[in-house]
Amino acid sequence: MRRTIVALLIGFFLLPAISFGQTRRRGTPPRTPRPSLAELRAAEARQVGAERVANQIKILTRFIYVLGGVAKTLEGVNDAATRSQQPTAAAEQTEKSRTVIRNSIRDVRIGMDQLEVDFRASPELQRYYTKLAGVAAGAAAAEQQAGANQFDRSGRTLLDVVNRLTDVLLLMRQ
Repeated sequence: MRRTIVALLIGFFLLPAISFGQTRRRGTPPRTPRPSLAELRAAEARQVGAERVANQIKILTRFIYVLGGVAKTLEGVNDAATRSQQPTAAAEQTEKSRTVIRNSIRDVRIGMDQLEVDFRASPELQRYYTKLAGVAAGAAAAEQQAGANQFDRSGRTLLDVVNRLTDVLLLMRQ
């Protein structure tokens, strides 16, 4: 009788522990939903858009770096020209340099215009357009400042454009 009671007590305490210990289900793991074709296209468009924004940032930062040195040189030439210490050949070279800078800033503006148009036209990128809007206007302002021989100010305006592009890139990476 004592053995029967011990066996019942062991069975009473041991069987529930065994049954609760096996909570893992056997069989196929739950399926994770596959992204739809639209989601894949949106992700690809976002990736391509982010790469374009990053390329514009790279181009602008290199250009601003070079512009800084050239702007200081042109300011020095302007000072010398106002004191009439500049030969005519140097004046012609200075004007050619100014023209090259103005054309480069115009090209930057055209690139910003195209970027804005592409973001506005793409349904996958429209949500980022609101943050991007205005970079072309900033580049246009820099172009006007360069046209007025305000190259340092033009470079500072382009820095604002780079900041806005960086904000868009950060938004796209979230």
